[in-house]
Amino acid sequence: MSSDLVEILLKGLGETLYMVVATGIIANIIGFILGIFMAITDKGNIWQHIKFNNALGTVINTFRSVPEIILIVVLIPLTRIIVGTSLGTTATIFPLVVGLSPYLARIFESSLRTVERGKIEAALSMGANQYQIVTKVIIPEALPSIIRGITLGLISIIAATAVAGATGAGGLGDLAIRFGYQRYRTDILYSTVIIIILMVQGVQFFGDFSARYVNKKRYKFE
Repeated sequence: MSSDLVEILLKGLGETLYMVVATGIIANIIGFILGIFMAITDKGNIWQHIKFNNALGTVINTFRSVPEIILIVVLIPLTRIIVGTSLGTTATIFPLVVGLSPYLARIFESSLRTVERGKIEAALSMGANQYQIVTKVIIPEALPSIIRGITLGLISIIAATAVAGATGAGGLGDLAIRFGYQRYRTDILYSTVIIIILMVQGVQFFGDFSARYVNKKRYKFE
């Protein structure tokens, strides 16, 4: 492997990791908060609020229905106002967060709904308030599922950064398109594909390991 290829790939990898980490942190936080509200405000839950739940669900579904590459283009004016530019890795983080937060919200909502109703009712009977039920019962009980949700979200973010390369976002996707495809550099094209596959496999392995570890730890102390 030539030194110029290594340099190009390292630069693309660094940009992709920057987008994945920044987007992952922000989108997971927003998605987790939205997921909690969706779970606890639904009918029969601890903070039932049907109108709020329906309104929030409609907003989430609206953003989820827009393909990421279209959302990047649509949000260019707003991205330019917030970030100062519509091109590059930093500018791409904003539309990625907007597009992936609702997707993660639904994943977290599903994870939080796996908690047995009996455990929530037991906490209520002991006088626990809504905040305590969320933080001491629902989240700990759903933690393995939440970790798997984060794993799936990170893999989706890696895929989204690759797709965003078509809009000049930088990273491995941009590298594969501009250098690998358009300049007929098959070595770059195949190398970026291999790196993305390895990233996905690494995230999946670590996520599965973490979920299993938390699950075993939890049952060990029960």
